[in-house]
Amino acid sequence: MVSVLLSESASLTARETLTVLGGGGVTVDVVDSGRWTIGRFSRWCRHAVSVPAPGVDPVGYLRRIGELVADHRYDAVLSTHEQAWLFAAGRHLLPANVPIAVASIGAFDRVQGKVEFAELLDELAIPQPRWWRNGQEPDDVPYPHWVKASHGTAGRTVRRVRNHAEQQAAVAEFSAAGETMMGQEPAAGQYGQVQALFDHGHMVAVHTSVQIGAGAGGSAAARLSVDHPEARRHVQTIGEYLGWHGGLTLDYLHVNAQPRFIECNPRTVEPGNAAAAGVDLPALTIALSRGDTLSPGVRTGRPGIRTRSALALIIGAAERGTRRAVVATLVDLLTHRGDLGHAREVLTPILRDPPSTLPLTVATTQVLLNPTRASALARGAVRSYSITPAEINRVRSARP
Repeated sequence: MVSVLLSESASLTARETLTVLGGGGVTVDVVDSGRWTIGRFSRWCRHAVSVPAPGVDPVGYLRRIGELVADHRYDAVLSTHEQAWLFAAGRHLLPANVPIAVASIGAFDRVQGKVEFAELLDELAIPQPRWWRNGQEPDDVPYPHWVKASHGTAGRTVRRVRNHAEQQAAVAEFSAAGETMMGQEPAAGQYGQVQALFDHGHMVAVHTSVQIGAGAGGSAAARLSVDHPEARRHVQTIGEYLGWHGGLTLDYLHVNAQPRFIECNPRTVEPGNAAAAGVDLPALTIALSRGDTLSPGVRTGRPGIRTRSALALIIGAAERGTRRAVVATLVDLLTHRGDLGHAREVLTPILRDPPSTLPLTVATTQVLLNPTRASALARGAVRSYSITPAEINRVRSARP
């Protein structure tokens, strides 16, 4: 039987990956530096193994991963969040035979930061909204616009500013963390995402979807798979140019399927919609990690598939609105009303995975009692898996 280790268990990506793998009969262990992460509550989670927190002790985390692989002989280690960056920087700290598909740290350096990614898009003539470095603002700087710290996850280091005072406040906040910053014009259109998997620069799978329901930080908590060939073409250009290995996900805004790119996640993000549309990115990543020969051709997801993550939708409704917004979302989900009600659940499918009822129930109860708890729940999860440049620099310089 195939067995894998997930690099963390707190993110929505980890939980969706667990659902996809478990439903396919794969044995899954997760690592956990907290106590009650969402990945623990699943019949498909065999073991939750305690490890040092990667954002506190990244070298200890990597050494523990190496020990676990040596002890359990996993078929693959899947990077479900920013640990992919850590694995790239710390590949020299892991045993040579660790089965993991991850790009080089040089490739990560071109896309992990928002500023660096914007520079790469300009270099490759790939469309994006107009942007500028902090301190190099154009004479006609528009309001509103976005201020972005180069590093950050889950939308926590992006601010929409409506005037000069709000811009200065955002710059002061991000400067305190020592971040490089950029400004960027808003772009019109619907939020979309293209997810691709590469074998040393050769694209083996790709999937495009658009947001039909928002979660915390404006994330895509419900998705509709679509046919966006231009988005697929551009991600292929980037992957080939960087010699990318493993998962690569780009966010964009589109009008009539013409994308303008706004963000890069150098890993596979929330694979549930892609799997439902016929592209099983976790299974393909396992094969890539083992060095299996993949069949020729690029696997592409079919359009028209709706999926949802109920827990993320509920937290998103609470973060944006009031108790009434949470109740309205619950009614849609329970009565199978609208896009959300008719979508397939890919995060906590309680009928197939009864233990997933617990985190769904606990979070829903908390935000119904106090909607302001939504932001705290989201921040707690982000702290469990986020990595900063400081940790990466510690790993780069660490001796084996």
